[in-house]
Amino acid sequence: MINRIRDIRKQKGWTLADVAQACVPPTTPQTVGRLETGMRNLSLKWMERIATALEVEPEMLVRSEGSAPPQTVAVLAANGAEALPQSRDALLATELGGEAPLVVLEIAYPHGEYRPGDQLWLRQLAPEEAARAINRDVLVPRKHGRFAFGRLIDRQGKMVGILPPGHGQKQEVVSDPAWIAVAEMLVRRL
Repeated sequence: MINRIRDIRKQKGWTLADVAQACVPPTTPQTVGRLETGMRNLSLKWMERIATALEVEPEMLVRSEGSAPPQTVAVLAANGAEALPQSRDALLATELGGEAPLVVLEIAYPHGEYRPGDQLWLRQLAPEEAARAINRDVLVPRKHGRFAFGRLIDRQGKMVGILPPGHGQKQEVVSDPAWIAVAEMLVRRL
């Protein structure tokens, strides 16, 4: 088994100290470094501690030696594509997210930046977490199995205001939604 702790940590932009501090109970950056490099055995207990700290599922920390995952080999910078000093495992944004459920909105008609065939992956938040989604695209359940989709522009008490995509649309107000799903990843075939 190959350990992916370093790839996940770097993709999240965390230092060894960040991971060590996020562990419960906290540990040292040196211990996290030893676990990353294989100098220390990654036991099930350590897998759970590190996974919880990194906010991923424990099985994300390891992969089989027989199946090579996609590799991130370059970045597109101001002067064009630049090679990374060392390739790393490519991780989906959905794998790096929290434990809240994911939902998918399929786009059948062009709306704003979305094209037919797109899939918009959204992560559900509790209504009281709506402040984190202000000015982001959201999907909100309404009564009778209907939904509202658009930019979350307002939250007052148990009501949320959503501005649908497209020109000339009026704000929709949803009262007391069960959840709010915030856009996390756009999947578009080329």
